[in-house]
Amino acid sequence: MKYNEFKNILNVTIFEKSKLDLITKVAKYSNRYIGLFRPTKPKAKILQNLLQSNEIRFGDAFEKIIEKYLIESGYNILQNKMVDINGNKLNIDHFFKKEESYYFVEQKIRDDHDSSKKRGQINNFEKKLNLIIEKFGDDNLIGFFYFIDPNLTKNKNYYDTELLSMQNDYGLKLINCYGKEFFEELKIPQKWDEIIEHLKKWKSELPELPEINFDKNAENTFNEIKDLSPNIYRKLFSNDEIFKQIVKTLFPQDEVLNLLINYFKTKKRKIYRTIVKLIEKQLNKKQNNKLQF
Repeated sequence: MKYNEFKNILNVTIFEKSKLDLITKVAKYSNRYIGLFRPTKPKAKILQNLLQSNEIRFGDAFEKIIEKYLIESGYNILQNKMVDINGNKLNIDHFFKKEESYYFVEQKIRDDHDSSKKRGQINNFEKKLNLIIEKFGDDNLIGFFYFIDPNLTKNKNYYDTELLSMQNDYGLKLINCYGKEFFEELKIPQKWDEIIEHLKKWKSELPELPEINFDKNAENTFNEIKDLSPNIYRKLFSNDEIFKQIVKTLFPQDEVLNLLINYFKTKKRKIYRTIVKLIEKQLNKKQNNKLQF
């Protein structure tokens, strides 16, 4: 995979719509950001939210990256969304085949789970194993419990023991592996070496912290958030504290807010006229406060 494709998968998956998600959360759960009984100020909470969101999306991005490498290596990707006999939906992280062999993978970024979560992970793995066997049989089936980060192996002994027990009971090859080991099992170790090189380069290009001044790229921000539900904007702009502590932090130059005003004025529904009045009212308060100062 070329570096630009690798980088694009990461950037689109992790950062695209991150502003939209943050603004939605602020509107719906404002007390998480401006509540008195919190050890952080709103700006720190915004950063915390973005960083946590990026961590989660990093895992989503790596599912796409691994799939791309599997396709490059001649594996056929199979439908990974399945429904069991009770109507429960299960999503297999990777399900693919090559020649007569079927493979399924439960993929995580790192092995640092606590005791309760590690048991849940194994139970979930076995549920998916049974569902695949029900639908495809157990001939030539290989399962992987795969952690991408090779440097964290907190529960390795537990997972090794559980998968060995399961392997004996089901009569299948089930492997717990970390980092390059997965690619070695598939006999494509050079793909892991390429991932490491691409990842190092991508990280060297990242800023130290996410940008929380959304006016710095006003046009892109506007296009990302302009079609949020009106009820989100009504909550965001009708609350003086949210505007003062959150909105002013995210849009300090008012550029995106002015783009929203102009856009909402083209809408026919009354709610948009109401939102325009709310924004203009808040901006007038902001201007009056500057004049008084």
